[in-house]
Amino acid sequence: MANRITSLFNIKHPIIQAGMIWNSGWKLASAASNSGILGLIGAGSMYPDVFREHVKKCKAATDQPFGVNVPMLYPNVQEIMDIIVEEDVKIVFTSAGNPKTWTKWLQDKGITVVHVVSSVKFALKAQAAGVDAIVAEGFEAGGHNGRDETTTLTLIPMVKEQLEIPLIAAGGIATGKAMLACMVLGADGVQVGSRFVASKESSAHQAFKQVVVDAKEGDTQLTLKELAPVRLIKNKFYNEVQELYKTSPTLEQLKELLGRARSKRGMFEGDLEDGELEIGQIAGLIHDVKPVAEIVKVMVAEFEEAKQSINSL
Repeated sequence: MANRITSLFNIKHPIIQAGMIWNSGWKLASAASNSGILGLIGAGSMYPDVFREHVKKCKAATDQPFGVNVPMLYPNVQEIMDIIVEEDVKIVFTSAGNPKTWTKWLQDKGITVVHVVSSVKFALKAQAAGVDAIVAEGFEAGGHNGRDETTTLTLIPMVKEQLEIPLIAAGGIATGKAMLACMVLGADGVQVGSRFVASKESSAHQAFKQVVVDAKEGDTQLTLKELAPVRLIKNKFYNEVQELYKTSPTLEQLKELLGRARSKRGMFEGDLEDGELEIGQIAGLIHDVKPVAEIVKVMVAEFEEAKQSINSL
């Protein structure tokens, strides 16, 4: 299936594996790229030397295009960007910051730049900054997302209405049917996160993968909006956050409770009680842990089947 996204990234299917912290190491990214989609390394959880190692291993494991997701709020972002250039990574997804900061700097070095947004306002700002494509992420998504709680179903057509550059939909997408729905609404491709957390190649702890598989409707909630909105599995830590909210806490009290390395403890080390367990609402539709290649194969087949069945409606 050829379109603006497959052409932009030189991939077979217009699907991007999201670059998620503590989940998206070189094994996941290379497996995704080898499956005909765009794999992304999640740089947000990596020190510069660790990040360089993941890039090198990914290059050795695939001869297909892959990229890196860089949350711009981290203090070592300059080092990460320098490594991207030194290691000749050709695709960068930026998030959690002003796209003007790095877009031209990267593009001047021959790098394709995509920026992640959660609203029409920021989509237009990213387009004005000159990015090559946009990821518009709905409220359903896992991890950190927008404060406005705009769902993917409404966000994609609203962004599409005003956008000229390629548009990638994200948030609540784990099936071929959801992919088709997003493309009918105007997306040129989709970014998938939670489904790839529950993959063999994900760097997430096995205990966290099982929590994702076991999750049901209503088991996640967007919280901590005063700091950075994040969708979490409801566990002991989540309940502690809710109890603190009853006291009308200050920002400092929320930061103290959050502490450091909560997400690492939860998703990478498997602390299911006190860790931060980030996942999307779509977890309720994820029932098993599969190899990436199988996930992609099933998703593409379902997309084609759903497309053929549209006429019967």
